[in-house]
Amino acid sequence: MSFSNLLRTKTVAQIQRDAELGYGDHGELEPKHPHLRRTLGVLDLTSLGIAAIIGAGIFAMIGNAANAGGPAVIFLFVFTAFACGCSALCYAEFASKIPIAGSAYTYAYASFGELVAWIIGWDLIMEYAIGNIAVAISWSDYFTGMLAGLRLPALGFPDGIHIPTYLTMDFLTASRGHAAVREMLAGGQTLETIRGLPDVSASTLEAHAAWATAPRVAGIPIVCDLPALVIVLLITTLVYVGIRESKRASNVLVALKLAVILLVIILGAFYVNPDNWSPFAPNGVGGVLQGVAAVFFAYIGFDALSTTAEECKNPRRDLPRAMIYSLIICTVLYMILALVLTGMVSYTKLAVGDPLAFVFGPEGANIPWVAGVVAISAVIAIATVLLVFQLGQPRIWMAMSRDGLLPAIFSSIHPRYKTPWFSTIVTGVVVAVPSLFMNLTEVTDLTSIGTLFAFVLVCGGVLVGATTRGLETGGEDKQRSFVPYVSSRYIAPALFLAVWAALIYFKPDALRSLFSLTDPADPAAGAWEVFRHKIPYFVYIAFSVLIVVLCYLKRLSLIPVLGLMSCGYLMTELGITNWIRFGLWLLAGLVIYFLYGYRHSLLGKREAGS
Repeated sequence: MSFSNLLRTKTVAQIQRDAELGYGDHGELEPKHPHLRRTLGVLDLTSLGIAAIIGAGIFAMIGNAANAGGPAVIFLFVFTAFACGCSALCYAEFASKIPIAGSAYTYAYASFGELVAWIIGWDLIMEYAIGNIAVAISWSDYFTGMLAGLRLPALGFPDGIHIPTYLTMDFLTASRGHAAVREMLAGGQTLETIRGLPDVSASTLEAHAAWATAPRVAGIPIVCDLPALVIVLLITTLVYVGIRESKRASNVLVALKLAVILLVIILGAFYVNPDNWSPFAPNGVGGVLQGVAAVFFAYIGFDALSTTAEECKNPRRDLPRAMIYSLIICTVLYMILALVLTGMVSYTKLAVGDPLAFVFGPEGANIPWVAGVVAISAVIAIATVLLVFQLGQPRIWMAMSRDGLLPAIFSSIHPRYKTPWFSTIVTGVVVAVPSLFMNLTEVTDLTSIGTLFAFVLVCGGVLVGATTRGLETGGEDKQRSFVPYVSSRYIAPALFLAVWAALIYFKPDALRSLFSLTDPADPAAGAWEVFRHKIPYFVYIAFSVLIVVLCYLKRLSLIPVLGLMSCGYLMTELGITNWIRFGLWLLAGLVIYFLYGYRHSLLGKREAGS
């Protein structure tokens, strides 16, 4: 094994040839092997992009961001769309030149080599799996809340439809809630007393009730999140049956979702009071930027489109357009919605869990039926997110299997449905079982760090590609480029110095805290305990200096540099704990690569044969 073998790259021609041939069930390359069905047009892809981007986030994030920044939060959406757009343009660049399923994995194989491709592929497996589990659990919460809010006296449900708590909660949450309440009961308190305690949440009492009332088998309570399991099975079945059925479902659900958002905007516009827009930026620039991380994550999802490249009618043209169209549409909707919400009620009241329903309540327009419509739209919105990502993950596995890095059955295509049937089933099981029993509150940030890591590598891959094509010196590529070349030689250093100057002037206390080895909030914490949480920031500072130097020396393309730097910074905001978990996941992936992937690499076998 040599280091050069780990960085062996595949040419675009090789990638396309392997996709055209495909893997048979026994690992043989077979020209007559079934292929994915090409049925997606630009409208379908744009719909999938909107489906992935507009999820539950819009129903909570927009209120918190407006509360911190006031009506000026619209500029935060513009700024975040620009930062996210840099990454989107880099994805569009690769999608136009390598229109093959596999997303960032395939792009990394062509840019950085096999080892980095495996790392990003393994990262995407984690991102999609954990993300889908979290989405399924979130859907279950919204769905049970919607049912509880339905008043159907004619059908015998005057107080709503209530599913037993032990069938809507995961095992760990119920166990922890039961243990907490049991400890208080052992201390001599009664349930009535516990209910009145301010530090005991309603969810803790619900968890205790779920554990206490659950049926038991061999003494073990049967507590599970049944709605989460059901929605995953339904979506997985839809994805298994075919891309045409999936796109039709997505188009219908997205149309309903957009109709509700437009209803809120149009109806709310009649209740806007312009006085609520003054002051426009009550907390200044700092208040506007306070929600940058949350708003950024309300945009991600467009990257999943790149996994459908082999099911597009014209991927070179339609994929890049759909990514850009979906970002523009979502940005416009976010901005208009923010203006309407902050115009209907004061921004100071919008720090609520469901601002879209809140502004139509007693504090706003006082139109109660709208709250029910918003609840239904939230259920639809989350279902479409799950659909897109359940569609994407099997195609990542398929691409990795096609290269020999996973067993051949993962790239087996169903002869009738034209979908990666085995990968789809595995995806359904990997998502359904944990969503039934697990609480992933502590690891959901891994989805964010995985997504941002993919963005960083794609932006870096465009920089590598630009260097090989001579674009860093103003050369022209023969193919159309979705990333226009702008030299960063002087702009990047100027921006770097401007950011540091702004920090020194506006946030001197934050800088002093960064370089301090004490924590005012926890004086007892040791120097190492304080320092370890700042390691991601110091790594990012060193990385930024290196990139700025390369910008000056190599005249790197500005847009991918901006995408690289913005996504890299957001990764630092996720904390050292998530970095450690992310690192452990990647280490586990490396073990699998060296035990299986390296030995079975199709590219490696070709090179050995030649």
